[in-house]
Amino acid sequence: MKKRFKAAVIGGSGYGGGELIRRLLQHPDVELARVASVDFVGEPLSAAHPNLEGLTDLVFEEIPPAKAAEDMDVVLLGLPHKVSATKMPELMATGAKVVDLSGDFRLRDAAVYKRYYHADHPCAGHLTDGSFVYGLPELNREAIRTARYVASPGCFATTIELALLPLARAGLLAGPVEVVGITGSSGSGVVPSAGTHHPVRAVNLRTYKPLDHQHIPEIVQTLADAGAKDLSIRFVPVSAPLSRGILATCFAHVDAKTSPDEIKALYTKAYANEPFVRVPKKRLPEVAAVSGTNYAEVGVQVGADEAEPGKRVVACFGATDNLIKGGAGQAIQSMNILLGLDEHASLGDPGGWP
Repeated sequence: MKKRFKAAVIGGSGYGGGELIRRLLQHPDVELARVASVDFVGEPLSAAHPNLEGLTDLVFEEIPPAKAAEDMDVVLLGLPHKVSATKMPELMATGAKVVDLSGDFRLRDAAVYKRYYHADHPCAGHLTDGSFVYGLPELNREAIRTARYVASPGCFATTIELALLPLARAGLLAGPVEVVGITGSSGSGVVPSAGTHHPVRAVNLRTYKPLDHQHIPEIVQTLADAGAKDLSIRFVPVSAPLSRGILATCFAHVDAKTSPDEIKALYTKAYANEPFVRVPKKRLPEVAAVSGTNYAEVGVQVGADEAEPGKRVVACFGATDNLIKGGAGQAIQSMNILLGLDEHASLGDPGGWP
């Protein structure tokens, strides 16, 4: 049966690319027609992704972006930061819609991009000209619907933003927020490094980029767009002995005039109709409940702020699979929205337990 749309994946040999491919191969309305990569050229997709053995005859092709996008309705870009931006002008000239998984078009300030990505942006005009919509459906669904280009959020950013978004929308999020985010090794990419080497990672917890992670300005910008005031994020990432998954704990401080029941009600209301965000009723978010899925879980606990009378401390929790809702799955979710398709398409599986 002929499908309605054709898609290409550029940068398909990494972990995120593998999730894009897996979801597209089972998509009811979008045909995966082409996969471009500088690795595994001419080899079947299963050479990089053994779970795809026998599911497709496609091979990795080393072709220019414009060629990869030829006759495509949408291109999903799985290239690294700083590489993606160099390819984007060529892709934009093709007329295809693009969902970019890198961090190259999430920020609106070229100076901030240079500060956190350590490079001048090669097409900085597109940061401010409105070309790209930030692809967090829970905040920007209607803008994504009419977009041509989507900058898909980062994994930590997605998890932390969803945990804090109801407070921001209610005008309760202001000042400093402390965050600890624990993440699995797949977030570091497919190329091994000292930080992902199994003998060390499997028995270890360690911080990296404390107070200096590149997702910090993305989180601040997004939550400010949602209604946060004078926000700062003090973020410490922690690498954990997991292959995939993120658990973020965020500490916000709100006026004590807002009761704990009112704060909890904000979360229930905010996500009552969201297809991929759950607020568990009898537990707090956990990684195993969302691993392998496009679902996020959020939760909240409220207590007195003993250090600052007149305030409450709100512990906000978020859990995602960094490769799916924090990466490729969310990109597919945005693709579904901008193509006018069912938002759930190829994403509704609940995963396994444990």
